[in-house]
Amino acid sequence: MSTNKIEVKVINKVLEAQDIASFELARTDGASLPPFSAGSHIDVQVKGDIVRQYSLCNHPGETHRYLIAVLRDPASRGGSIAMHDQVQIGDVISISEPKNHFPLAPAKHALLLAGGIGVTPILCMAERLAQIGADFEMHYAARSPERMAFRKRIESGAFAGRVHFHFDDGDPQQKLDVKKVLADAPADAALYVCGPSGFIDYVIGAAQAAGKPAETIHKEYFGAVLQTTADDGQFQIKLASSGAVYSVPADKTVLEVLVENGVDVPYSCEQGVCGTCLTRVLEGIPDHRDMYLSDEEQAQNAQFMPCCSRSKSTLLVLDL
Repeated sequence: MSTNKIEVKVINKVLEAQDIASFELARTDGASLPPFSAGSHIDVQVKGDIVRQYSLCNHPGETHRYLIAVLRDPASRGGSIAMHDQVQIGDVISISEPKNHFPLAPAKHALLLAGGIGVTPILCMAERLAQIGADFEMHYAARSPERMAFRKRIESGAFAGRVHFHFDDGDPQQKLDVKKVLADAPADAALYVCGPSGFIDYVIGAAQAAGKPAETIHKEYFGAVLQTTADDGQFQIKLASSGAVYSVPADKTVLEVLVENGVDVPYSCEQGVCGTCLTRVLEGIPDHRDMYLSDEEQAQNAQFMPCCSRSKSTLLVLDL
């Protein structure tokens, strides 16, 4: 996490849906929180050295509080379970200033698609678009009504008429038909999608098949996609500043090797999602495995994520 930590108190905790809890945060000193834009997230120091990223889902005009929502993930590496079981009303925790890797771009029409907990940044976007009178449509898919967070808030909001709810266990007529949604939307509509990896990949695949330009497709993953590691081998990294060379074995990440050797590298999620550890590559060809860089940025091979990505060449020279 950034050294610019903000101490906040949990002033409310609500079970918004099955396995989804929201946390309302306010500064311990009563001062205003830093402003943020729709699509922003904060780093939350859950316990010890565990830091996780959670999207802000309150109205972006608010500075007296932040609201985040956390899905209790059975495959949790410690973050979500700790948030659900250990963080309670009245607790003081540390957070970072807001960061935004999923911003709204100017567009005549916006198409917002949320899957499950992916509603958090999408809801914030809908709030903002409604505030400025922009043209948009939102589709929110969940496994069942019991697992849909913030439904009452949305239904009572000013933009309720622009939101469509879809449930996997419901009538086939109401299930999300991405192809139809894309066909009915203006051709130049900006598409924003967030949710489980499978949901995002499905939506993007449909958008690409429909011929939607890449620059109109915006996504944010909450977790890394499983990678095949059976063919991983050893390679070397070289630091441009000192000339030091380190070997990266098959069972360790570049980040782990850097930290072990005392190299100061900022990092957070360790899954290639948040972008905190983004590092310039001066020589060599990275094996990109992140969810942060666009396809075009990965193709340039000018930077990579040492927390998850590896190397296709025997040596990577890093701008460190």
